Order: sequence, then C-alpha cells, then structure tokens
Amino acid sequence: MNRYPLWKYILIVIVLMFGALYTLPNFFGESPALQITSGKATVKVTSDVATAVTAALKKGNVPSDSVFYETVGTQGAVRVRFADINTQFQAKSLLEKELNAADPTDPVYLVAFNLLPNTPTWLQAIHAFPMNKGLDLRGGVHFLMQVDTKALLNKRMQGVQTAARTLLRDKNVRHAGISRNGDAIEILFRDAATRNLARETLLSQMPDLALADVADGSDLKLVATLRPEALKATQEDGVKQNITTLSKRVNELGVAEPLIQRQGADRIVVELPGVQDVSRAKDIIGKTATLEVRMVDESVSRGTELTASIPFGSELFKVGRGAPTVLYKEPVLTGDYISGATPGYDQNQQPSVSIDLSGDGGRKMREATRARIGKGMAFVMFEKNKGEVLTVANIREEFGSRFQITGMGTPEASNDLALLLRAGSLAAPMEIIEERTIGPQLGAENIAKGFNSTLYGFAAIAVFMVIYYHLFGFFSVFSLAVNLLLLIATLSTLQATLTLPGIAAIAFTLGMAIDANVLINERIREELRNGASPQAAIATGFDRAWATILDSNVTTLIAGVALLIFGSGAIRGFAVVHCLGILTSIFSSVFVSRGIANLWYGRKKKLSSLSIGQIWKPATDTKGM
Repeated sequence: MNRYPLWKYILIVIVLMFGALYTLPNFFGESPALQITSGKATVKVTSDVATAVTAALKKGNVPSDSVFYETVGTQGAVRVRFADINTQFQAKSLLEKELNAADPTDPVYLVAFNLLPNTPTWLQAIHAFPMNKGLDLRGGVHFLMQVDTKALLNKRMQGVQTAARTLLRDKNVRHAGISRNGDAIEILFRDAATRNLARETLLSQMPDLALADVADGSDLKLVATLRPEALKATQEDGVKQNITTLSKRVNELGVAEPLIQRQGADRIVVELPGVQDVSRAKDIIGKTATLEVRMVDESVSRGTELTASIPFGSELFKVGRGAPTVLYKEPVLTGDYISGATPGYDQNQQPSVSIDLSGDGGRKMREATRARIGKGMAFVMFEKNKGEVLTVANIREEFGSRFQITGMGTPEASNDLALLLRAGSLAAPMEIIEERTIGPQLGAENIAKGFNSTLYGFAAIAVFMVIYYHLFGFFSVFSLAVNLLLLIATLSTLQATLTLPGIAAIAFTLGMAIDANVLINERIREELRNGASPQAAIATGFDRAWATILDSNVTTLIAGVALLIFGSGAIRGFAVVHCLGILTSIFSSVFVSRGIANLWYGRKKKLSSLSIGQIWKPATDTKGM
C-alpha cells in the first residue's frame, strides 16, 4: 500500500543530485577580474585579442589566473581573472596602455573592472553557474526608458512620402499633388489610367504599402498606408536599433556586465552595475551620434595617405574599415536622410547592403554621384567629434533613393554594416520614466538581510514542524529543504538574475510550500481520528490532500503568471521566483515527502502508531499515537 517502485526513488535521487550540483556554484564566491570589449563600431573582439592580452600581461610581469575569450550577448569579450584586487588594478593600467598604444585618448579597446565566479571547471563543464545578482544586490543605476513610437512612425511616413514623390517623378507618372494626412499619404490624379499606372509603379518598388482608391469630387485619390506587418516591423526595428545604439554607448562607461533589454512593446530597461554617476550615465545614453556620407579625395594616391600632404578642404581618417583614407570635409548628405539599411544579396548572390534614402537624400545622392562614377564614397560615423569610417564603397552607377553597397565579403559583414548604418543615432526619442540608484554598501546589506530572513524563516518553520508533527514534521522539513534546493538550482540553471524581490519571493515560497505539508499531515491525523489504520491513514491522507494542494497552487500560479505578464521591473523578478517556487513545492511536498514516509513506514507490516504529534479526538476519547 505504501511502497514506492524503485524508479520513483531513483528519480528522487537524480533530482536531489541535480539540485545539489546546480546550487553548489553559488557558494564559491567571486574573484577580481577585467573585461576587455571593443570601443569602436568597426572593431570586433576576437580570440586574437586574448592572445594579445596574455602577451601584454607577460611583458609587464603581471600574473593572472586565466585569460579566455567568450561571447557576451552579440559582442565578443576577453576576460582575465586575478588573485587579488591590487593585481587587478595594476593589470587594468597596463592593458589600457598596451592595447591602445596608438592613441590612448581614443581607445580601441575598453578595459572594465569585473568579478568572475570561482566555480570549478568541472562544474562549468556541465553548465553549472551561480545566479546573477540584480542591481539592488550589487549596486548601480537603473533606467526604464519609453520609446516614442509615434515619432518613429512619423519619420517613416515622411520617408514614404518623399520616396513616392521621387519614384513617380523618375517614372514620369504625373499627379496633382502629394500630401500627408495623419498616418496616410494621399496622391491626387486627374484620370483613372494614371492612377492605375501609379499604383503599379509604387507597388513594384514599395511592397510595404497598402494602396486604396478614393474619390474626392472630380479628383481621383490614391491613399497609401503601411501594411500592418510593415508597421509592426518598423516599430520592432526602431526599438532594436535603440537597443543596439544604447549597447554601443554604454561601453564608454566601462561597465563590465550592463543589462540592456526590451520590456514590453516600446520600453527598454538599462541597468549599469557599479555605476553611481547618474548624470554622466544620462549624458552617455542620451547623446547623439551623426552619420555622414563623404566623397574620397582622389588627388591623394591610395596607400600614401599617412605620408602625403592633405589638400585644403579634405581630412584624413585613420580609424575604421578602408582607413586610412582622405575624404572631403563637405558631406554629400547626413544620416538623417537614411531611412533604412537592410542586409541582403546582389544579382550575383554576393552579400550586400540595400540603403533607402528619405527626404531630399535621393536627389542629393543622384547629383553627387552622377559625375563621379568609378570613384570612392565613404560612410563616416562621428561621436564626440571623432570620425570612424564604416565602409568605403566604389560608385559603379548613379545612385538614387535606393542603392546597394556590394563587395561586403561575408553575410556577417553585411549584417554588421546595415546595423551600424541604422545605429548611428537613436531611431526614435526616448524618455526616462523610471530611475533608481543603489550604492554597493546597500547592495551588500540587502544580500545579508535577504539571506538572514530566509535562513531564520526556514529555521523557525523547521522548529515548529518538528515540535508539532514529530517525525512527520521532520519529513516536511526535509521536503522543504529539497524545495529550496531545487528552486535555487533552477534559478541558477536558467541564469536568472536574483533581486531583492526575488529573495522575498523565496522566503514567501517557503511559507506556501510548508502549507502543503500541513494539509497532508492534518489529513493523516484526520484519518487516524476516524479509526483508520496507520498504513491506510498515510495512503488516504496523501491521496485526499493532493486535490486540495493542486487547487490552491494552481490558483496561486495563475496570479503569479499574471504578475509575470503584466508586471515590470521588481514585480517581474518576484513573479519569476514565485512561479518557479510553486512548481518545485508541488513536487517536493507531495512526491518527495510521500517517498520519505513510504521509505520509513512502508516496510513495516505491523504498524501500530505514527509519530505525527497529538491526535485530538472528540469528547474524552483522546489518544496520542
């Protein structure tokens, strides 16, 4: 009656081993380290940088425990671990000097302080890592930013209006005027034939448009709007572009592990661990970068740029793809005219980047390239008055509102260039709607308080359960410990970020989890009170308590999922731990707890009593069992 099959005990052992292994990394602490990332849009950190770092440290006689390359988000990074903080500071000064020897005032590589977990290699091999600590436990700055999607749509529609006007003019399709009406472009025509021709022309070049015929008195009107999927893609790309731009700018702050992620449809969370200067963080995040298209000065021979005299009206650029190169100071146009840059393939199926121009960009580009076929043209990004060449293209034909940059070499290179062309500045304005600053001392205090609250709460529950339910109280405490072990292991496996609300959710989960064991123990007591045998009481008690436990946990889980979906920030952190805690508590309080009870009592054929505390019976017939 109360015997578990062998496979259930094997499952419990496997789960306990999983919990122990993936909880263990949280107890090894952290070591001082450095993180090396790229400070330039056109420079990527590769494994070769790790080799250069190792050589620089060896040259400077600075000992390190390990040097390795890894991918951080979409960027590469090199991490170096040290034995103590003094060595860490010494290495930072050395690497900043050695890696940026060409121009220390304009660093190619950024070196930031960091902490690396001391998790043993054998645990890392099975992907067992400690939980990440949230901003409230580490200290730093938190921003919640709202993207102005209306401004993004307005910019896109302005581009559509100008592109439509240019396209119809190029195809010699006459119209009676183009105007903007809200989120729609209205084009007037004198006859239906011309309107039909215009529709075919626009759809052939602008498939994102939805066109509708409208009669307006004696005039015929063609109304153009963005298709729903194009509208959604515009908003998605705008938010992604802002995230990419923010990621590039945050590197300047020297933050080792910044968190920049999307929240909902139009919000972005930026968390900068270790940063306490809010004003400087705002300045960096909100700064503007400009993109310019310039022509190459052909009077300077290729390969002699560094030694030749620079003509008046031209400028030498030493950083970026295609550098060094000499470009005219007067830009052909700026990034404001670029409405889109998409990676793709040319007619020869080679990687390329398709560029769309808005405003008067097409006209300006056409005038600039008409007489310069066969010459060079460069895209330059300026930040803090310093220019960086993104690419130098050869003009093969006259460019218009839409053209391709070919010869990218690899699809990865075309993706990177398209991203950089879009990410020179923010796609849409953003407003900081939430701001928090947490000091490192407060973070350490939060960790201590959170740990103590969980520890003391667990101890109080354990003492009460053992005193009130005796041996079954011990079973309950053991299952509660398994629940806590599984919860921490699951959070570590998912690499969840632990915050102060998350610690509160762990303490809250303990109280909820023990409630299931109380229900089980009381059901067993009730069966004993009604005269059932001890073995029957155990079986019936667990079976009948299961339905109640499931109902109560499912309703609580629904509330937790609602918090997870509709909440933000700290509320989501609480909801994640809360939902996971409910799932682990169901398993531990029912499956593990019954397994222990069956293991202890199931082998006894003649069982006369259970150690489950005082059994109160009606009237005077009170008997302890």
